[in-house]
This record gives sequence, structure tokens and C-alpha cells, in this order.
Amino acid sequence: MIKFIDEYRDREIVGEFVERIRNISKKPVNLMEVCGGHTMAIQKFGIPSLLPAHINLLSGPGCPVCVSSRQFIDHAVALSRLNDTVIVTFGDLIRVPGSSSNLDKEKASGADVRIVYSILDALQIAQQNPDKKIIFLGIGFETTAPGTAIGMQQAKQKKLNNFFLLSSHKIMPPAMKALIDEGVNISGYIAPGHVSTITGSKIYEELSEKYKVGCVISGFEPVDLLKAIYMLVRQFEEERPAVEIAYKRAVNREGNIKAQKALEEVFILKEDWWRGLGVLPESGLQLNEKYRALDAGNFQVEIEPTREDKGCICGEILKGLNTPKDCKLFGTACTPQDPVGACMVSHEGACAAWYRYNR
Repeated sequence: MIKFIDEYRDREIVGEFVERIRNISKKPVNLMEVCGGHTMAIQKFGIPSLLPAHINLLSGPGCPVCVSSRQFIDHAVALSRLNDTVIVTFGDLIRVPGSSSNLDKEKASGADVRIVYSILDALQIAQQNPDKKIIFLGIGFETTAPGTAIGMQQAKQKKLNNFFLLSSHKIMPPAMKALIDEGVNISGYIAPGHVSTITGSKIYEELSEKYKVGCVISGFEPVDLLKAIYMLVRQFEEERPAVEIAYKRAVNREGNIKAQKALEEVFILKEDWWRGLGVLPESGLQLNEKYRALDAGNFQVEIEPTREDKGCICGEILKGLNTPKDCKLFGTACTPQDPVGACMVSHEGACAAWYRYNR
């Protein structure tokens, strides 16, 4: 039994799991991770190099910045140009390319764009600037959405009528289903750890039962990932797909009930656009009627027509159909310092992870 964090990187334990995987794995298998933290950790720790060649690890749509639409960035850019407006955002969003600009360029041109670590910082900015409209850019999956929900609750309680949300929050199961519906060959999912602390493992049960695909929730250390891969390979070899937890120190079946209630209080489901997958029904979160007055989507702004870069294959990478090295722009025209596509911006993006650890 592992008790301390150092043991999750212990060479001997890592070697034991690698040996178990090699002993049990006989058939070619495609395992997809759908968490940006997993994408980064898999490349950082060199997990693919430890596995038999017939075990193929695919990077899926697990990076919130990567799957968000360019239209969302264009919308945020348009809002940043309004008078007496402050755009408040997490740092990895500021450099994501829009059709002709990004928030970093708008800031350099005089727009008031501020980076925060949480929505609570944004609320403080709203309190300190009652004469300005404060727009928080909400992005992320079930991991960060509860924080946004609690922030919106506090904004309403404090009667901050100058505080607004532009939401790009999404939920994970519709994308996992859509990948299989599109015919992507997935033998099992390395299910997201942080998302699952909120949702619990129960959200994958319908997916596993309907599509006959295994889902094993993993942590972020080498032993976590190899244990999850071992469990998925074992399921695949024994032809018994199931939902299992390899991250029990943080995840259970029911999840965080308080966080789930906060989401239900503030948001409703809507159709949303995912890079590579298009519009998916009931895959995004928008403010419900009670909070609709705080929705920055109500602002009247002219958003430029969305234009995607033709050479970028970020969408195909997010579906696991290509790897970053298949992109002609990777590491040349597209780098973390000067990104062309969203997958190169966030450190959780597949291209950024490959650029840093796997060039």
C-alpha cells in the first residue's frame, strides 16, 4: 500500500507495474487520456517509452483552452474594446489566438485585461471598481466550473451589478461519447482525475455500459498512470470493460455533492462547440434564468467572423487522430513563444507538452 507522495515516483514500484503490463498485454490497444494534466504528465515522465509498442496512448480533448472556440476569444476581444470594461481571466487564456487578435495584444493596445488566480480575485476587482464593468472569462470543465458557480453566487449575494461572466465552461462525458460516435478507435479511457473529484466515477457508467469501453480514473504521478493503464489493459484483455478508480485517495463514486449543488444552482446545460468535434448537445454550461442578468453574452458587441488557420491540425490532435509531430507547423511556425493553435498555448495542451518534453 502506498502512503506517501514520494512512493508515487518510486522506481521499483514503477518497474513492477511496467512488468505487470508487459506480462498481461497481448493485443494492440488504444488508450486515450482526456485530461490536460494527464497529457502533460504522460510526456513529462516518459510513460509511452515504458510500454510495449502495441499499447498506444492517445491525447484527447482534455485541455479546456484547447477545445474552446476561437469565436469565444473573438467575443472576449470585442468585449475588451468596450469603454469602462475590465476583462479578468486566467493567465493561459490571454495568449490564445483569435481570428485577428488576442487578449495579450488588446492589453498592449490599451485594453484593461487582468490576470487572476481565481474568480474571488475578480470579485474583489469588481468591488474596488464600481464604475466599471468587470467581465470574468469562465473556462474549464467540471473541475473549475464549481468555483465559478460559487463566485456567481457571491456576486449576487453582494449585489455586484457590475460583475459579469462570459462562460466557456464545458462538461466531459459528451465529448467522450462523441469521439466514439465519430469512429475514433478507443479501447479505454484514462479518465480525468480532477474532474472526477467533483463528479465522482458515476458519470462514466452510462458511457462504459453503452459503448463497452473501460474508464479508469487516474491520478497524475507515474505510479498512478501506470496503475490506470494496467487496469485498462487487464479489462481489455479480459473483455470486461468497467468503470474503476485508480485514484481513491481523491475520488469516490459520488463525488463532491456540495460542488455539484453549486453547479445546479447557477448553470444549465447548453449546446457548445468543441475544437475538432464541432457542436455537441448539452456539453456546455451557461447561466440559468436566475443569474442571466450577469451574463456578459447579453452585451451588444460586434464579433468579427471567425477564421481558423488552415495549417493548424489542433482539432485532429484533440481527437487522437494525429500527434503534434504530424503538424507541419509544430516547432517551427508554431511554438509556445509564438503559438498558431490553442494546443500550443496552455501547458496542458498536447503540442505544448510535446514541445517541452518530446521533441
